[in-house]
Amino acid sequence: MDSERIRRWESGAMAHAVTDPFGQGPVPWLRGSEQYFGDTGQVVPWYVEHAPPPGATAPGATGHGRPGTATAPRIPAPRSTTGGPRSADDVRRQIKGFASTGAVAPGEAVDFHITVDPPQQFGVDIYRIGHYGGDGAGKITTSPRLSGIVQPPPLTADRTVSCHHWWLSWRLQIPSYWNAGAYVAVLTTDDGHRSHIPFTVRHDHPADLLLLLPDVTWQAYNLYPEDGRTGASLYHAWDGNGRLLGEADAATTVSFDRPYAGAGLPLHVGHAYDFIRWAERYGYDVAYADARDLHAGRVDPTRYRGLVFPGHDEYWSAAMRRTVELARDSGTSLVFLSANTMYWRIELGRSPSGVPDRLLTCRKRRGPGRPALWREVDRPEQELLGIQYAGRVPEAHPMVVRNADHWLWDATGAHEGDELEGMVAGEADRYFPRVPLPGHQGRILLSHSPYRDTEGAIRHQETSLYRAPSGALVFASGTFAWSPALDRPGHTDARVQRATANLLDRICKRD
Repeated sequence: MDSERIRRWESGAMAHAVTDPFGQGPVPWLRGSEQYFGDTGQVVPWYVEHAPPPGATAPGATGHGRPGTATAPRIPAPRSTTGGPRSADDVRRQIKGFASTGAVAPGEAVDFHITVDPPQQFGVDIYRIGHYGGDGAGKITTSPRLSGIVQPPPLTADRTVSCHHWWLSWRLQIPSYWNAGAYVAVLTTDDGHRSHIPFTVRHDHPADLLLLLPDVTWQAYNLYPEDGRTGASLYHAWDGNGRLLGEADAATTVSFDRPYAGAGLPLHVGHAYDFIRWAERYGYDVAYADARDLHAGRVDPTRYRGLVFPGHDEYWSAAMRRTVELARDSGTSLVFLSANTMYWRIELGRSPSGVPDRLLTCRKRRGPGRPALWREVDRPEQELLGIQYAGRVPEAHPMVVRNADHWLWDATGAHEGDELEGMVAGEADRYFPRVPLPGHQGRILLSHSPYRDTEGAIRHQETSLYRAPSGALVFASGTFAWSPALDRPGHTDARVQRATANLLDRICKRD
């Protein structure tokens, strides 16, 4: 493969550039004004100390930090001539890895399977996503120095890529005192290459809100390995000439037993992290789980006053939908902060080694079996959300405020017809008059925003809120831009922040 093609894929930039309307890059959880990666694949995040001059002593690791504290994030400076760490890529696989589970409880362990090429020592720094005085993450602990090996190449079958045969590299036992939350393992080799592995810590402590991380949708978009040959997602695959093929030639089954493409963080992961930073800044009482916990029944949503779906959450199993509908009907409110939610109907199956929920299958419009769109099996998503997916938004448009006298817009300063700049972006939902609505005691649309679709035709985005017969509130933002408006530099909007607080305050008080 020529060097030009390697440069295209070495940072995972291709998939992000194609589908990410915010250009978040491979490390969206980091804060600051740095350019995180460029054509050379160089990455210089805020928490990295530059390599010291020749003869200088590298700073030591911080050791173990208490959960919830902003331990100074110092790590050993890599032995590198580039002045900073370099993002690992899927062509050379300098360091790549995945976790054995998506979410883990205190007292349990998470296993990391990691490949290092060339073989050398590496370290793993564990960060927890949160506000942390504006830093965006706090360092919790550091692994001992670990010996890296070159793991076998990924296995492929019918475009399904799996690394379930990789050897165990490090086992992290989760202490009982760790806070629930979204965590990131930062992998760094001695020669300065870096990658990431996300995972979740959940616990059974009472909380007002349960945040559901959309790990099923993250995996659906994962193109690993983004090498121009092998990788496949539910959207893309490669032909024999290194060309990126579309959905008709993509995988129908993808595995959780593989790294994420590029820098190792999922596409759209920043949407969830934006909400987490904002919610922790303002002190909301939040528990954590992921979509597979919802599917497997490892969490009881009826224990919480509200469920928050903070990011793009497109792929749902029948068990996920059934559990959420039962929660709503029991009085638990639902908050959907993105668009194109619950669009595809999926199945989760066992890995070749027998571990449940490690294979994600969505046949879409190909092959035998039932149709894969929820609306095509007479279960349109509007029956739960109040609105449903309408289409892509190729360029950001303003959100136009509707029913400005509603309590959601209280103290926001928004008036009827005001335009919230850039708030209709990525994808959009709207109300479909010919599609059944959920049962409700009251329903209102809080925006009605014109935009041009991919064909140049005028469409409308809408934001919905209804009260179910149980008393639960169900909110759907109808746009990708809502969570980034809470806490992403360059995208924040004080009116959206206030409106979100108005909603969550009512839910937490069971008003």
